[in-house]
Amino acid sequence: MKFTDSPVIELPVRDAVLSLQQDNGSIHVGTSVWPCSLVLAKFAERWALHGPNNPYSNLLDFRRRRAIELGTGCGAAGMAFHLLGLTDLILTDISPVMPALKHNLKRNKSVLGKTLKTAVLYWNNQDQIRAVNPPFDIVIAADVVYIEESVGQLVGAMEALVADDGVVLLGYQLRSPEADKLFWELCETVFSIEKVPHEDLHPDYAYEETSVYIFRKKNQL
Repeated sequence: MKFTDSPVIELPVRDAVLSLQQDNGSIHVGTSVWPCSLVLAKFAERWALHGPNNPYSNLLDFRRRRAIELGTGCGAAGMAFHLLGLTDLILTDISPVMPALKHNLKRNKSVLGKTLKTAVLYWNNQDQIRAVNPPFDIVIAADVVYIEESVGQLVGAMEALVADDGVVLLGYQLRSPEADKLFWELCETVFSIEKVPHEDLHPDYAYEETSVYIFRKKNQL
């Protein structure tokens, strides 16, 4: 993997700076850092501090919470959430992306203070889903909706992994009209969907075309 020839993205998280090296020569989209992972991470950073008038204080209270990230890629969102206190966290992706993820985890080990847990997880592989021992209080995903054929697998994995009283935190940008249409149709049958107001995103990471959503299972409303 030719990381030395790839651009580096720096993501400040509180007093730390994550350094994410991309492999833009790869055929796999997961070896690039996509904007939604940064937007989701900085939204969490903005509101993770507990205090008065914080509408997300319960949502982003990471104490005693188990979490998993789907489609982790280079690890931007997952590593940021770890730095924000979500330490019981598994980062997952498909096998070809794992070298990029592990490279960046090693690159940021001094900042993270530990080696984070990883697991190979294909969204349609029920054995791999069972192996990570769901349910989870929080499922994280960013920029994961881009191929229509994988949408049903993604929504099924989210439903299988998140606890009945848990949440899915999704960083989203429209990549494919066909995938987008199917994704929201399927999600609306399973989840209640809350869109974070654009003004609640981090002001430096509030790209016009990106959004953050909060999903909760409908049967728990």
